[in-house]
Amino acid sequence: MTQGSTVKGKFITFEGIDGAGKSTHIGFVNDFLASRGKTVVSSREPGGTPLGEKLRELLLHEKMHLETEALLMFASRREHVAQVIEPNLAQGNWVLSDRFTDASFAYQSGGRGLDRAKMEALEAWVHPHLQPDLTLLFDVPLEVARERLDATRTLDKFEREQADFFQKCRNEYLRRAAQFPDRIVVVDSTRTIGEIQLRLAGVLEKLL
Repeated sequence: MTQGSTVKGKFITFEGIDGAGKSTHIGFVNDFLASRGKTVVSSREPGGTPLGEKLRELLLHEKMHLETEALLMFASRREHVAQVIEPNLAQGNWVLSDRFTDASFAYQSGGRGLDRAKMEALEAWVHPHLQPDLTLLFDVPLEVARERLDATRTLDKFEREQADFFQKCRNEYLRRAAQFPDRIVVVDSTRTIGEIQLRLAGVLEKLL
C-alpha cells in the first residue's frame, strides 16, 4: 500500500484460542521480518499502551457485564490503534499484534454470546478504515489447547472458562476465517514448531 510517495508498513495479527500456541511464533515472525530489513513493532491486546495495560488487568481478572467487557476491549483497542498501530504503519514499520478484533468476535460474540451486530458496530466505529494485512489463526483441537494451558501458568478469567466456551470461540474463529479467506490464514498448531515455522515463512514471503 502507498500513501503519496511513502510506503506504508504492514499489520499482522495473531489469533487463536488460549493454548493454541500463537505466542510461541510471534518472536519467529519478528525475527524473520527483521532479517528481511523490516522495522518491526510487537504489541498485544488487550494492552499495547499504558492505558491499555491498565484496562488489560481489569479485563483479565475482574468480573463484569458482558457489554462492559466488550466496550472496554474496544476502548483499549482504540487507544492501541491511535497510539501504536496507525503511527507505526504510517512510518513504514511492520506491526505485529497478539490479538485484535477477531478475538473480540471469537470471545465476546462466539464464546459469551454478544450479538454479532453490536460487535460489527464497534468495529466500524473504532477502526473503520483499518484491517490487518494478514491474520495468522493458530488452530488446535480443544483438548490439545487445554492440556497446554494446564501445563503452563496461573490462569486468567478467560483461560478458566469451561470447554464449551472455548469450542464456541474456536467455531467463531473458523467462521471468520471462512468469511475472510484472503486475510486469515489458518495454521495447524498441532504440527511441530519447525513445520509451523516453515509454513509461516512461506506465508510471509508472499506478503513481502
